[in-house]
Amino acid sequence: MAANPLVVECPLAAVMEGEFPLRGRWKEDFFSSALPSGEISNISLELGCGRGEYTVGLARLHPDRCYIGVDIKGARMWTGAKEALETGMKNVGFLRTNIEFIDRFFAPGEVSELWLTFSDPQMKKATKRLTSTYFLERYRHFLVDGGLIHLKTDSNFLFTYTEEMLRANGLTPEVCTRDLYGESDTASLSEATALQTYYEGMWKERGIPIKYLRFRLPQEGMLAEPEVDIPLDEYRSYSRQKRSSLETSR
Repeated sequence: MAANPLVVECPLAAVMEGEFPLRGRWKEDFFSSALPSGEISNISLELGCGRGEYTVGLARLHPDRCYIGVDIKGARMWTGAKEALETGMKNVGFLRTNIEFIDRFFAPGEVSELWLTFSDPQMKKATKRLTSTYFLERYRHFLVDGGLIHLKTDSNFLFTYTEEMLRANGLTPEVCTRDLYGESDTASLSEATALQTYYEGMWKERGIPIKYLRFRLPQEGMLAEPEVDIPLDEYRSYSRQKRSSLETSR
């Protein structure tokens, strides 16, 4: 990982020491050779990118945009980083760090879009969910006003929680479906259906519908957590049952 020029590794200790050198300079210093014109549109992030399949896939679909996959698990991320390097991709990068401190790595307005693909639903603790108001407030530190957030998930719990979070804050999703591949309105879903991750394929084989939600996050306005009990998923992740005996959570 350290030898791959597409990977930036920043452990927690380094984050706490001072200003991250690429903050506000990703275009100039990291993606300087991405486009012949040197003019790069705002950056998109995939948070919890795992193997980096979606990050690499999106970068291929949109060669005029720049994508960064973020995760703490280097062994997984290596797959996408290695593929991107070997195929000569210049509009993709990877940041290995804790997502809890994601706002330390990007300057205000430096990012235009977030992808959350099959994130851990974190059914026990709301502040760990990547669509919680805890994280949305952090995203505001670097997202453009009205920046896009995409959620693609197998988890009914995380999807319902996100719906309720939007409702509690008066935010209207641009797209919201509980069966992504069963929808007839394919035009507005083309980007979400164009790519499939390894685990997404396994969920589909098990007959679990893939949910997709897309919304814009405004800079202004207080954010509040939903006060709604939501049925828990019957599983934690692929092939692992949930350990809690509880039936609902907030």
